[in-house]
Amino acid sequence: MPIINRIAAFHADMTEWRHDLHAHPELALQETRTSAVVQQKLKEFGVDEVITGLAHTGVVGVIRGRGGSGRAIGLRADMDALPIHEETGVPYASQTAGVMHACGHDGHTTMLLGAARYLAETRNFDGTVYVIFQPAEENLGGGDLMVKEGLFERCPMDMVFGMHNWPQLPAGTFAWRHGPIMAAVANIEITVTGKGTHGAQPHYGIDPIVVAAQIVSALQTIVARTVEPVEGGVVTIGHINGGHTYNVIPETVHMKGTARWFRPEVGDQLEAGVRRLATGIAESFGAKAEVVFDRAYPATVNDPDATDLTIKAATTVAGNERVRHMSKPTMGGEDFSFMLNAKQGSYIMLGAGRGKDDAMVHHPAYDFNDEILPVGASYWASLAEQLLPMK
Repeated sequence: MPIINRIAAFHADMTEWRHDLHAHPELALQETRTSAVVQQKLKEFGVDEVITGLAHTGVVGVIRGRGGSGRAIGLRADMDALPIHEETGVPYASQTAGVMHACGHDGHTTMLLGAARYLAETRNFDGTVYVIFQPAEENLGGGDLMVKEGLFERCPMDMVFGMHNWPQLPAGTFAWRHGPIMAAVANIEITVTGKGTHGAQPHYGIDPIVVAAQIVSALQTIVARTVEPVEGGVVTIGHINGGHTYNVIPETVHMKGTARWFRPEVGDQLEAGVRRLATGIAESFGAKAEVVFDRAYPATVNDPDATDLTIKAATTVAGNERVRHMSKPTMGGEDFSFMLNAKQGSYIMLGAGRGKDDAMVHHPAYDFNDEILPVGASYWASLAEQLLPMK
């Protein structure tokens, strides 16, 4: 069975919704307009209940099927945008300077809205479907907030499922994986404090820029020389800020970066290595380093049984040849991991690629591929009907 006919019939509507969301992006925990649009659509579709207030701007639509089963599942999409200046040139480009939907959450929200419309119309399932619209996936852990604020108590469900568009795969294909599919994430901040002085008289000071440069180089040895080669790990410094002009050695340098891993023991190694090298190198130069290693998201780990159910639904929509096994996980992170830590479930990738020159997610030229909107919505609908079958 290909894309569901009823969903294909309102593809143009979904495209319009997606373009509207794309033109009005909102950062994490600021998704007030997006949340209002989602609430309005769900009410128009005739869902049984709209729950608000979880994680500030989160929304959950409750759709009850025809039967009296007590079973329930959750389908989750994220809503927030990124602090990136858009360079797509599309007519519906961001109207908010410095903010854009560079990860496709506008498409994720739209696909789940499309599924909600179909499921509310047809009710061809026995049980309850919770459509979860989560804020703040980017860095602020909206998934964690929703769980802590009682998502699964207010919306008791057997399983929960997530999905992400993936430009690296051809449009309309699916990729699945048992076990780890995305990495754990830590945000690193290192502040090096030396002694400022005139740039022509470095002997009167302690240069924190030189110290920071040594630290950046040394951090690359953590994975290369202390983590077992068969394990996955990353330490990256993505931001350095220090000094203001040509001839002044500053007092401090501030660095920001990220660490990624799968096994908790590797995360412990990375943290210990960052702290040891940063503080030790700084001390050897007569400076000091303060280190923050903030473990933001755990690894996203798919339950095998739940993943087998996603494979079946994806195959129903796309066919056997277009449902692929991911041989290795990605080092990207996802706060859906908090939901999977609390509830059985699985996370799947939906191919969105148009060609080899596609911009990847988090790039200023990235734009969600509207052609996959009915594919994703059909996947959600098929998953709900298969997991909650009519007697």
